[in-house]
Amino acid sequence: MQHATMTSHKVLFFNTLAFTVCFAVWMLNGVLITFLTSNQIYDWGAIEIGWLMGTPVLTGAIFRLPAGILTDKFGGKPIFTLLLIFCAIPMFLLSYANSILSFILCGFGFGMTGAGFAIGIAYSAVWYPKKTQGTALGIFGAGNAGAGLTSAFAPTMLNSLTEHGKNLEGWRTLPKIYAGILIIMAIIFFIFTVNKKPKSNNKNLLELLQPLKKIQIWRFGLCYFLVFGCFVSFANWLVPYYVNVYSLPLVTAGILAAAFSIPSGVIRALGGVLSDLYGPRIVMYWVLITSVIFSAMLTIPRMEIFSPGRGIMAKTEGTVEKVTPTEIIVSGKKYTVQEKSKKELNFDDGILIFPVKESWQEPTVSLNQEVSKNFLLAQGKTRILFQANVWIFSILAIILGSIWGIGKAAVYKNIASYYPNEVGVVGGMVGVMGGLGGFFCPVIFGYLLEGTGLWSSCWMFMLFISTICIIWMHKAIKQLENLKKQPK
Repeated sequence: MQHATMTSHKVLFFNTLAFTVCFAVWMLNGVLITFLTSNQIYDWGAIEIGWLMGTPVLTGAIFRLPAGILTDKFGGKPIFTLLLIFCAIPMFLLSYANSILSFILCGFGFGMTGAGFAIGIAYSAVWYPKKTQGTALGIFGAGNAGAGLTSAFAPTMLNSLTEHGKNLEGWRTLPKIYAGILIIMAIIFFIFTVNKKPKSNNKNLLELLQPLKKIQIWRFGLCYFLVFGCFVSFANWLVPYYVNVYSLPLVTAGILAAAFSIPSGVIRALGGVLSDLYGPRIVMYWVLITSVIFSAMLTIPRMEIFSPGRGIMAKTEGTVEKVTPTEIIVSGKKYTVQEKSKKELNFDDGILIFPVKESWQEPTVSLNQEVSKNFLLAQGKTRILFQANVWIFSILAIILGSIWGIGKAAVYKNIASYYPNEVGVVGGMVGVMGGLGGFFCPVIFGYLLEGTGLWSSCWMFMLFISTICIIWMHKAIKQLENLKKQPK
């Protein structure tokens, strides 16, 4: 029994390590594409960037279901090893890409690393009993932190490889390094893991796919679209977000994006523990409610608004006898004018948590002008400034990413509880939904940015998805409770 436990832990360790490598590779385009466009190596717009970032994620999504089925059928060791070796090829070829088509094709190839999640989930679940599966799958899911590793270190590596911009073609060495890491990981994984298949491995394909008829799985999929797909999207999207909204250098943007990614990956293990202790339903309620609140807070853009303010109107008719920036006199009656402050508010005034405003009035009349009652003597001006301070924004984003990390574990605890012998196929299908979120969201973000001109429009979309998820989940739970109350 002790030997079996040690084997389980060893498999979980190398499974998590391989998934971390896969996730780091999967998220490479977030940093690489931002670097190439920031340095004007390629002239790509927001929509093209969205497609380039989303393509690897699309591949990972598409192949999660077949990868899960193959894992249920043949076990995780051979499937994961082959995946690592295969993905090293398009990753290496990326170093020779010169057009958007070649980048998309290579991205489609190495994006298969995203399918490593479906393999690892099924391969980890088969080694642990139901009561500890949530914790085990949460630990495995901590491999999401691979996104943070790429965000943190890839920008520095690019600066070093390109000699800080002196040799921009040096970026082509980075994909070769990543390809080498994939090969090394494949060798280590093959040597140190032991293969094991679930009890359902004798079922044919149609039998394996039977659970996918249930609407419950699609609800799990939508929740995973949010907590995983949107997490993946922001792991990529936050790099150009920081560069464009806050004018930060690429390295700094990468570090802050890593600060979003790494805690979310690590805290997923806590999500597994909480799901084992309190049940995944309670955890998901908490996750979705919090997601709605924080998404709403992040929707307010960094902005500067000018608006008409309180003006000054003549109380009686008369002749303008004096006009200065601070006062107007009409037929002996004095009107005090609020002058504009000499120290103007700006985005660099320390840490401004809430919107701030300044108001002033500008005379609209001239000397000796005849005015009637209620004539506008001075027009009111109001300027509202919302700093959306980068540190406050980052803290909110990190908290939201961590909340999603807990939700990722809760979703898969549900899957392991309801479908213990079909974790590969069900987890693969839910993973497809999550992966599709990672693909579609950057593309949607690009179109929203083009259409609204607001970088915060991506958070508006998060608010919408979070709201849909919690409404659907609550209605489904209420229906289930009502069915239980009905007499048999």
